[in-house]
Amino acid sequence: MKQRTWPCKSEGSRFTSLPFSKPNDKEKRSRFSIRGTAKSSSRSSSHPPSNEVADAGGDFSMLPFDILTKIAAPLSFPNLQAASSVCKSWRDALQPLRESMALLKWGKRFKHGRGGVRANLDKALDSFLKAAARGSTLAMVDAGLVYWERGEKEKAVNLYRKAAELGDAVGQCNLGISYLQAQPSNPKEAMKWLKQSAENGYVRAQYQLALCLHQSQVVQPNMQEATRWYLKAAEGGYARAMYNVSLCYSVGQGVPQNRKLARKWMKRAADQGHSKAQFEHGLTLFSEGAMLKSVLYLELAERGGETAATHVKEVVQHRLSANSRAHGLP
Repeated sequence: MKQRTWPCKSEGSRFTSLPFSKPNDKEKRSRFSIRGTAKSSSRSSSHPPSNEVADAGGDFSMLPFDILTKIAAPLSFPNLQAASSVCKSWRDALQPLRESMALLKWGKRFKHGRGGVRANLDKALDSFLKAAARGSTLAMVDAGLVYWERGEKEKAVNLYRKAAELGDAVGQCNLGISYLQAQPSNPKEAMKWLKQSAENGYVRAQYQLALCLHQSQVVQPNMQEATRWYLKAAEGGYARAMYNVSLCYSVGQGVPQNRKLARKWMKRAADQGHSKAQFEHGLTLFSEGAMLKSVLYLELAERGGETAATHVKEVVQHRLSANSRAHGLP
């Protein structure tokens, strides 16, 4: 179950854009009249309803710009566009962040050699840093990754920390991993940031947190809590977590032993492309007599680098009837 999770790419917000609305005067009057009627039924007609209700509607434009930009810093481009459409003051305040999205896009092009440009890590880093200077946490994380890959880990950690403090889940995850890999390590800070990222729904952080609670030598092991986070990451679609959840159910670690659930999660991990899970599931199918399906998963496992799958696949193929073997993989 030993797996390594390295600082990972910023993926932006997972939330879809939500429509923002501002009550118009007609809506305010309607709410006022309803509440006023309710009050007039319990009070004398000589006591008109208070005007405080009419003023209860919030004014989006009154939100301080520094708070607004901090809230918007981790947003993806669609959500940033939606926020910019709320009112003119928001549109003006978020202009630097919208500019950062264009710079971020160019940075990714230069980093990966896409969009008709040649890969150039220096130009990519320059674009990321310019975008980060305009407040984008996505750019901070990507710039941190470039520094990390270059071995300039102190600069990377500084950018991860800045993104993490602004609420970016990927930045929080990478900062936590950085603390684990530091010499000496800082498990208290690592767990603090990994947990924040995990609670923000980032599946890689959930998986890494589970690993720390399961087998790390820097924190007190807690198998029940580890399995809980493995399960959250698995439910979020993380294949490595699915594999580990299957093993937990198989041997009864952190959860009651349950062969049915173990098989379910092993198959899910296999279908997600986890080569070890493909090998394990292939063995299960072989033991159940599903020879052709077994050969399929063993073939996938072999292609994924599981050398042990080669011999088992050959054994299964020899046991197939001549008719079944003709429908098997070459």
